[in-house]
Amino acid sequence: MATYWGVDSAAPVTTHLYNCVMENLGKPAFWGRYLKTVQGSADGLTAEEIKRIHSRGTKILPIYSSFQSAVGYRKGSVEAQNAIYYANRLEVPKGAPIFANVEKFFDVDANWLNGWFEAFYRSPYQPAYYFDSEEGNFMQAFCEAIGTNKKIKSHTILWSAQPEPGETPANRKPAYKPIVPPCGGNVWGWQYGRNVSSCPVDTDLVEPELYLKLW
Repeated sequence: MATYWGVDSAAPVTTHLYNCVMENLGKPAFWGRYLKTVQGSADGLTAEEIKRIHSRGTKILPIYSSFQSAVGYRKGSVEAQNAIYYANRLEVPKGAPIFANVEKFFDVDANWLNGWFEAFYRSPYQPAYYFDSEEGNFMQAFCEAIGTNKKIKSHTILWSAQPEPGETPANRKPAYKPIVPPCGGNVWGWQYGRNVSSCPVDTDLVEPELYLKLW
């Protein structure tokens, strides 16, 4: 199956960082970046950075990470509304997925996932989740959420962080084999290598269905 190779980073995409990736790893078809600055964790996208990425023929995978737990319907809904606000502010085009960055050390429940989904389902954007299957209980919560709202399974995009075979350049990308929740789901993205040694990025693959929706 054809996949697209790219990277994600908490650091802004400067000319130096883009060139580092090009020289050491290859040309990224997409770059995962954060919609909002989170102190001590990630720098938010700027208009200048967006222009720099797009001018090099690279798409943007939008990530929202301004939360530290994922529990409760209302909190999920509020965080989604905040993410939608920042996506609008940055002029992310309609139809693009916005990934909730559900880290492995977060508490997460089905109610939060439902809250995020419902707010996005009513918005111009598509609900999406980044998750880790090795630690935390995202997969259990996701399957429970599907049990109460079957639309979540077909209308949500998932980006899996496991397994983690390790970084490779674009020309040696692995076969696409991300871990999928036991109840299924559209796992169209895979972060297969973290903390690359040569540049401060992670390496990723996405399926064509996701790549076409990226910004």
